[in-house]
Amino acid sequence: MATTSESLAFDRGIRPVMEIVLPENADAIISFRGDLELQTRIEELALKSTEGELTEDERAEYTGYVRANKFVAILKRQAKQLSNSQS
Repeated sequence: MATTSESLAFDRGIRPVMEIVLPENADAIISFRGDLELQTRIEELALKSTEGELTEDERAEYTGYVRANKFVAILKRQAKQLSNSQS
């Protein structure tokens, strides 16, 4: 899990890029959800992880999804902040 300092640095580092990307796409990013197949796979891997039954490949796959989810959460937060500041 990222430290607060790490999270703040990451947010600060990507904010200029988000200000370019987000204004036109903020609503789409805020409402984004992965498709049902992806959600089902992540839930399956999460359950196996909780039970300690992931293979090495599954662990790597799950780690990738967790990282992607964190990044999407950051994008959504940035989109909401930009949307609120432009209102």
